[in-house]
Amino acid sequence: MSLALTACLALVAALFASAGQAGAPGYVAVMSFFGHEPATIKATALALTTLVAIIGVAGFHRAGILKARDWAPFALLGVPGAVAGGLIDLPVATFRIAMTIILLAAGAQMAWAARMTEALDQRALDKPPLWPAIICGGVSGFLAGITGSGGGLFIAASMLILKWAPTKRVAAAAQTSNLYTADAAFAALWFTHPALPSDLPQWALAAGLGGVLGVWLGSRYLPARALRYMLAAILFLSGMLLAAG
Repeated sequence: MSLALTACLALVAALFASAGQAGAPGYVAVMSFFGHEPATIKATALALTTLVAIIGVAGFHRAGILKARDWAPFALLGVPGAVAGGLIDLPVATFRIAMTIILLAAGAQMAWAARMTEALDQRALDKPPLWPAIICGGVSGFLAGITGSGGGLFIAASMLILKWAPTKRVAAAAQTSNLYTADAAFAALWFTHPALPSDLPQWALAAGLGGVLGVWLGSRYLPARALRYMLAAILFLSGMLLAAG
C-alpha cells in the first residue's frame, strides 16, 4: 500500500504542478482513499504542499510572472489565518464533508477557468483591490490551515471570479499563497502535534520529483487548457470518492 500511495502522491504533484498548483486537494483525496486519519492527512498534505509550492514559486519567479502586488495583500491576514486554522483539528465526519465540498467546488472552478481563460484575461484588472484582497487572504488562510488544503485554490477562485488579474498571474499568486499558508499551518501543527508520519520522507521525495516534472512539462509541452480540464475531472472524481467513502 505504501508504494502505491507514494506513486499516487508523485502523480498528483506532477499533474497539479503542471497547471500551477501544489496539489493539496489531491493529496487529501488520495490519502483519504487509502484510509489515513485526518490528522495524518492534514500534516502530510501541508508538508507536501509546501515543498511543491516552493518548486512552483521558483518557476514563476524565473519566468518573471511573480508580482508582489498580486500576492502580498493576501498574505497579510493569510499567514495568521493559516496558523489559527492549523491549530484546529476537525472531527472525522466534519473533515470529510468539508473536503468533499472543497474538492467539488475546486473542480468546478478549474473547469470554468479553462473555458473562460481568454475572456477573463481581456477583462482582468491590473492588480487586486487592497482591502478585499486582505480579507479574502484571511479567510483563505484559515480554510487552508483547518483542512490542510493550501490557500491557492481559494485565492485562484476569488481572483478569477472577481477578475483581479490575468490567469498566469493568478496562478503565480495562488502558488505563492499555497506556500505561505501551508508553511504557516504546518508550523502551527508541528507546535501542537510534533509526531509526523514515518513515511513522510519518501512521500516528500516522490512529490518533489513529481513537482519538478510537472513544472517542466507544464511550462514547455502541455497545453494549459487541457491540463485544467483534466485536473477538474480528477477533483470531481476525488470529491465523489471521498463522499462515497
